[in-house]
Amino acid sequence: MDIKISNEDVISSAHRTLRIEARAIEEISFRLNNEFILSVKMLLSCKGRVIVSGIGKTGHIGRKIAATLASTGTPAFFVHAAEAMHGDLGMLTKNDVLVAISYSGSGPELLSILPTAKRLGIKIIAITGNIKSEIANLSDSILDINVQQEACPLNLAPTASTTAALALGDALAVACLELRCFNLNDFARSHPGGTLGRNLLTLVQDIMRPIELLPIVHPSLSILEALDIISSKNMGMAIIIDDNKIPLGIFTDGDLRRLLIKHKGDICKISILSGMSSKPYCIPPRALAIEAAKTMHEKQINQIIVLDEGSSLIGALHIHDLINAKII
Repeated sequence: MDIKISNEDVISSAHRTLRIEARAIEEISFRLNNEFILSVKMLLSCKGRVIVSGIGKTGHIGRKIAATLASTGTPAFFVHAAEAMHGDLGMLTKNDVLVAISYSGSGPELLSILPTAKRLGIKIIAITGNIKSEIANLSDSILDINVQQEACPLNLAPTASTTAALALGDALAVACLELRCFNLNDFARSHPGGTLGRNLLTLVQDIMRPIELLPIVHPSLSILEALDIISSKNMGMAIIIDDNKIPLGIFTDGDLRRLLIKHKGDICKISILSGMSSKPYCIPPRALAIEAAKTMHEKQINQIIVLDEGSSLIGALHIHDLINAKII
């Protein structure tokens, strides 16, 4: 069927939906009270796990809330309300906290598991649009997500109400995050596979080239003699060190080009010392690799050397090492 609709109607529909859902979130923010504070305290004092449960659309929202809690320092997982009655209730322990999500507050699947949770001594937080419902009455804390209307023009499909539930779940997770003093390193530990995790966990020493693979030259060599070493190591530089492995400087492809121009190509007898950069950029091995990337970007360089606490050379990084490690 050919549906005729104007572009203006499409945008108008989207605006209406977003306004309704934004208003729903604003309304629940105005209703925050001691029940929210109590809920946060229950989550923070939980000695077991936070179990989030729901069914249908609220089940999908519950999965997201559980995932957000777990990734921000509050151990949590989702249990489907229907599956709970067929064995998954065994996942609950007396030290847990149950977050029950039901807009009507009367979902039979969710209602059927609350008595068992109560018998175990589990604290229950209800997220519901009906604070006088059966689920609310069985709960220790009640969070009100009642909305004036759904974004659905039929006022049937859960839209504004599920957005309100999701936003309230985020509010709980962030409040717990802040009170736990959850930091970047904590976040990285629960996100090791993503870009952020790599950037917060990968150290220079994890990806640097060790000293035995570096283009190291003795200060007595000429530039011409050093070129063979430079070419063999594919780092676009040579590192000049003394007998104690203390770097005296580096000699890069850029230094070579500048000398060729200055001496009109006659560099056969020029000492590597006279052409090197005597103050190379360096970094400690336990610095984050992303810090090396920032230094390279800011200083417009392709290499950085790695020194230990005694300023001895132990490795080096080329920009390609950072690319290969997906740091940049």
